[in-house]
Amino acid sequence: MKLSNGGMIGKLAILVMVALLLCVVLARIGWLVDERQSSQHDAVMNVAQSQAGAQTLLGPLLLRHCTERWQETSGSGADRKVTQESKDFVLGQEPGQLSVAGALNQEPRYRGLFKVNGYAGALQFDAQWPSLEDLQPPAPEHAGGTVRCEAPALMLATSDARGLRLATLKVAGRLAAVKPGTTLAAYPRGLHAELPAGLSLTEPLQVQLKLELAGTERFALVPAATATQLDITSDWPHPSFGGRFLPTRREISEQGFTAHWQVSELASSAGADVLAAKPIEGLGGKGDGMVDTLDFSMVDPVNPYVMSDRAIKYGLLFIVLSFVTVGLVEVLAGRRVHPLQYLQVGLALSVFFLLLLSLSEHLSFALSYGLAAAAVALLLGHYGAAMLGGRRQGLAFGVGIAALYGALYTLLTLEQTALLIGALLFFLVLAAVMVLTRRIDWYALGRNALASGEEAGPASAP
Repeated sequence: MKLSNGGMIGKLAILVMVALLLCVVLARIGWLVDERQSSQHDAVMNVAQSQAGAQTLLGPLLLRHCTERWQETSGSGADRKVTQESKDFVLGQEPGQLSVAGALNQEPRYRGLFKVNGYAGALQFDAQWPSLEDLQPPAPEHAGGTVRCEAPALMLATSDARGLRLATLKVAGRLAAVKPGTTLAAYPRGLHAELPAGLSLTEPLQVQLKLELAGTERFALVPAATATQLDITSDWPHPSFGGRFLPTRREISEQGFTAHWQVSELASSAGADVLAAKPIEGLGGKGDGMVDTLDFSMVDPVNPYVMSDRAIKYGLLFIVLSFVTVGLVEVLAGRRVHPLQYLQVGLALSVFFLLLLSLSEHLSFALSYGLAAAAVALLLGHYGAAMLGGRRQGLAFGVGIAALYGALYTLLTLEQTALLIGALLFFLVLAAVMVLTRRIDWYALGRNALASGEEAGPASAP
């Protein structure tokens, strides 16, 4: 009995060591996935540096640069000194109504094997100001001072000006020349245009700006207006909506999406925050807190590296389930399996994840998964026929492996219910093992193994 128990414990110890070795293999494959993910991230950064990165737009806004000059007197009598002082400041006014509409369709870029999601399209900004009274020069803050202001200008800021392919501006129905830069220190990148001379600061103003824009992965707009409407269409079928406000209406299909945002100053302080030069993601700014944005991102839900990483997390569970299946055959059918055979089965299961990663870089994830799973299931079915003592047993083993891969694919595609399905799968396997082995007398099994060993011992002696 002691020899039998020692033999069983020894084999279990060897199998634990085999499992640990396979964990190292899985970890190494996981490191390879991380390395490829890092390379993809580098590809995104490379495209952003050579073309245009994620875009955040602010505007149009009206600005007026002013300077106050005054005299400061110090001392008295012969020590009396008069110095000229000045202070520069900027007057700003957000639109009363801002409507932005356009289409941003896919324009992917590639760096080697890596695809980078990009977009390009046309946007039209229609902005209205009920009056320009906020741009009237204010009274001097210092006694005897004077305030002089430049002509009002219109500006639009962007996080990456390289994505501004074309801009056409109409102010009060008249074309206006567009110049680079915003002239606003807090958000310097973008464009600006001086308003035509002769505009009345007490009359309403309408502005129409047409942009051809390109960017990478993410688009955002700051709702810096009394009332903002944003309408975006795209042929990207997997948008992820972010920012501080979700679309009030959206339609998503395999052909793309349409989304509509509507935000007022009652819900967002973006207009006041911009005039206070608060920070905006990608644009700059100063102080604490971030300005509200409306945005969407081009998320790839079947990213091969993310999916491979998630699949590897279930690798050890697959190996354990396969070992349990082989162990049941040993117990129920009396077929002895060597630890090296366990190791080869585990290695085959581990190679699946390497096949999945390498194939998914060239093919769709679903097709890559099917090919890798079929290859491993056929290999283990063929090997299982010899290991388990018959074609029928090998076929059953191969079918079982294929079923496990089918369950794993379900776990990967149904992310929200993955934990539930995984828990149910583990429970069902454990229940099956307990039911199949409930009548086994493990002590009798050990005695039979001991007797077999004693009978075989003298016969094998020289």
